Amino acid sequence: MGKEKTHVNVVVIGHVDSGKSTTTGHLIYKCGGIDKRTIEKFEKEAAELGKGSFKYAWVLDKLKAERERGITIDIALWKFETPKFMVTVIDAPGHRDFIKNMITGTSQADCAILIIAAGTGEFEAGISKDGQTREHALLAFTLGVRQLIVAVNKMDTTKWSEDRFNEIVKETSTFIKKVGYNPKGVAFVPISGWHGDNMLEESSNMTWYKGWTKETKAGVVKGKTLLEAIDAIEPPARPSDKPLRLPLQDVYKIGGIGTVPVARISVSAVTVPPIGTASARITTKEAASFNAQVIILNHPGQIGAGYAPVLDCHTAHIACKFAELLEKIDRRTGKSLEQNPKFVKSGDACIAKLVPSKPMCVESYNEYPPLGRFAVRDMRQTVAVGIIKSVDKTDKSAGKVTKSAEKAAKKK
Repeated sequence: MGKEKTHVNVVVIGHVDSGKSTTTGHLIYKCGGIDKRTIEKFEKEAAELGKGSFKYAWVLDKLKAERERGITIDIALWKFETPKFMVTVIDAPGHRDFIKNMITGTSQADCAILIIAAGTGEFEAGISKDGQTREHALLAFTLGVRQLIVAVNKMDTTKWSEDRFNEIVKETSTFIKKVGYNPKGVAFVPISGWHGDNMLEESSNMTWYKGWTKETKAGVVKGKTLLEAIDAIEPPARPSDKPLRLPLQDVYKIGGIGTVPVARISVSAVTVPPIGTASARITTKEAASFNAQVIILNHPGQIGAGYAPVLDCHTAHIACKFAELLEKIDRRTGKSLEQNPKFVKSGDACIAKLVPSKPMCVESYNEYPPLGRFAVRDMRQTVAVGIIKSVDKTDKSAGKVTKSAEKAAKKK
């Protein structure tokens, strides 16, 4: 048997209708992640509903409600293999209403693929103040996704225009630099998610395209296709020496089996200790409060002590109160600007003490990045994002013992 490939998680982000699901579905189909018979079935279903152009997106939009509405709601996880990696693709919703789901997906990702529609007016709508292209890129960066690939989609609608591609690369480079990404470390690939151009193989429609170049820790990497750009991802270092953490994503009740929790492991490997041994380090505790570095993105007024929006952290969505604003800081350097400010507003960054309204388990970002980054939701939009600096934990909440566990204990 050959050596198992390294696993990487990729989140696909971008403005609504930029072609995220179509591009992702086509990529998975081309990489053998789904068989041709299933694609033919999806094509038939899509055509019957008058949505023929959605056929590749159908790979991901498997819920009936999603199909009927024509939008991606839940995060669909699909796997495929590249020459180098085993890739899990997280197809994140583009609609603003579903940004909470996108945050859950982004917090699991090692790299983001930003899909940008090249069509006249489409690109401009995505990067406008109200568009999701900027917001998604900023969320990805703030939530710790440090690697980015930009796929300029729907190049067929521009008649494969080199000028349009160069214009989009120039403007996109400017705004991702403001977000925090270094454009020199980003691969820009012109594609057609529908026709498959530059997905796995070099396109004959864009002979002017000489390929992408990006700087990495190992040196300069070059390529032509989106698949090669995915293969150029630098695999993350996953901690193997830390206690196991499993954020619950869903709980299913299955007849005859019982309750089945679905979770994501936040360390690289699980080691089972000898029977009869235990470690105090293993258990997690409820957070009484935590200090966090928060960047206010989009709030119409001022945020002060007592503000209690919903926090989306790992798979939890819980109201947390801003108990105290400790200091206002420079959002780029982290340098302190003001101690104990009375309020903060859009564009400001601060260190705040937050208190959850319900039992909540979080960790510091430095210890467990996926469990220490969050988004603040209010008025159906993301008003702030942040990372947890330290956690004040409490022992007051013992875990609930299930009936099946009680029965098992009695039998012993």
